[in-house]
Amino acid sequence: MKIRPLGDRVLVEPIEQEETIAGGMLVLPETAKEKPQQGNVVAVGAGRHDEDGERIPMDVKAGDKVLFAKYAGTEVKIDGKKYLIMKEADILGILE
Repeated sequence: MKIRPLGDRVLVEPIEQEETIAGGMLVLPETAKEKPQQGNVVAVGAGRHDEDGERIPMDVKAGDKVLFAKYAGTEVKIDGKKYLIMKEADILGILE
């Protein structure tokens, strides 16, 4: 299935953090895990419109690795995979 976010929204695939310690594997229940704050941009919308109706281009593009706010976006499942749809303003920066 293909999805194209609308306006200034971005589809992000969260990167789950590894839960390991030096002495071995530490397994945490889902409820105790931190929400991921990094992800890969899968798709972006065309951008929002300014007051004059001109489209403002997006700063992020598909393939960028981004850092986003902890509780940003709405979680959706597409073909069994978890994604987040968020506004571009929820993205804090692009990781290089």
